[in-house]
Amino acid sequence: MAEKAFQDYYPDHTSYCYGCGRLNEYGLQIKSYWDGEESVCRFDPRPYHTAIPGYVYGGLIASLIDCHGTGTAAAAAYRAEGRAMDTEPSLRFVTASLKVDFLRPTPIDATLEVRATVKEIKGRKVVVAATLSAKGEVCARGEVVAVQMPVNLAASS
Repeated sequence: MAEKAFQDYYPDHTSYCYGCGRLNEYGLQIKSYWDGEESVCRFDPRPYHTAIPGYVYGGLIASLIDCHGTGTAAAAAYRAEGRAMDTEPSLRFVTASLKVDFLRPTPIDATLEVRATVKEIKGRKVVVAATLSAKGEVCARGEVVAVQMPVNLAASS
């Protein structure tokens, strides 16, 4: 994909998160993109993401919703300000609250798709609603309340 993911714009010193850090060689390194007014992330679970044979463990599901939510918050904040994600000062978001409802077991032999919409942008806070699907079925639903990092922590060094 030629388009850069939201996470590809994060400053290097804020790119080590286990879920979304492009510089964490042991992490998930998820990639999120706009798809109209929604954001989307696709992830193929590995055998070591097993809860019980055949199914993904809940921590992976929560991580995907969490990191896709904070990435969506950052991209939405840039959109709201009418500027590109590669402009300064950088806008980087962290999780203030994460709620996940597990609706059905999530098969491990499928690409997982996380879709998110922005529910609210208010000051330094962005609320994002997300679903995680596998094989066309919604397996989990979540909400991320993301807050903007202070500029001195998020700015490029």
